[in-house]
Amino acid sequence: MRSLRRLRLPTSLPVVAGALLLAVCGTGCTGAPPEPPPLCGPGATEADGEVPSGGAAEASARPAEDGVTVLGTGRTGTPCAVYQVTGDPRQDVTHVVTLDFLSAGGRTLTTVEDTVRVAPGRTLRRTVTAEGLPPDAAAGGRARLVKARSFPTAEAWSKGGTCPPSGLRVYADEGDAAMGLRVVGLHLENCGTRPYPLHGYPRVEIQDEEHRRVDSVRLLQGGDAVAGGTGADGPALPMVLAPGERAVSALVWRNTVEGGMGDPVNAPYARIWAKSGAGPVTVLPELDLGTTGKLAVGPWKKDDTR
Repeated sequence: MRSLRRLRLPTSLPVVAGALLLAVCGTGCTGAPPEPPPLCGPGATEADGEVPSGGAAEASARPAEDGVTVLGTGRTGTPCAVYQVTGDPRQDVTHVVTLDFLSAGGRTLTTVEDTVRVAPGRTLRRTVTAEGLPPDAAAGGRARLVKARSFPTAEAWSKGGTCPPSGLRVYADEGDAAMGLRVVGLHLENCGTRPYPLHGYPRVEIQDEEHRRVDSVRLLQGGDAVAGGTGADGPALPMVLAPGERAVSALVWRNTVEGGMGDPVNAPYARIWAKSGAGPVTVLPELDLGTTGKLAVGPWKKDDTR
């Protein structure tokens, strides 16, 4: 600024003088520096889509879970948040991200789940909105990562839409919990054009949060190996599912924790094979098995409820 004051600028060139000041100082010369644009909401730009090479540096110092980092929240308009997800360099991966929107006092206002497919080695930014909340509900608040799950896209479950190449839709429901007993239904639909023979029990592989197979849990046939009255018992009978028909099985466990019985087992992932020779599908039953050390698998039965 001192060098500028020593310049003797003719009074007939006010526009040139203003341009020189702006070029040297930028907009900060006229007062406080301008606030950065909002991360999401009105006025935000590039909130979604692929992050350019080197664009992930701002999140590198923040903790991430399974490749997911929350970058921040919006301040105006519908409450929104932006997170960044980095894919696996080896394969196409589907991520399921759960976020809590918090008030300024830390109270959970709503929970949002977002599913995104990420190509190998790519980094994406995603915007999620807290629908149903008033625009100022999250003012001064933040978004918190509740959990992040991922699995190969080739093993993604399907509840509707285009029929997978296998001709089968396999998925898990939200389950039921009462007095420490958990029951999560496994559903199979023949959405193809050919009959599908089925007999026995689905094959199940449990995986922990690091996608490591859990071998310390016994897999038992029939829900009554854990508790009666769940509907996941009875004999395994041969059947043929015509196109459009469905079958149902179930995972049954207790989350009892007893001292001296080892560490509790928590395993969010279950890989499901409908029968021998079928491809695996990964579902998210969020198994909290306590120290029981066992998980019961029900037989396939025709589902005539829908």
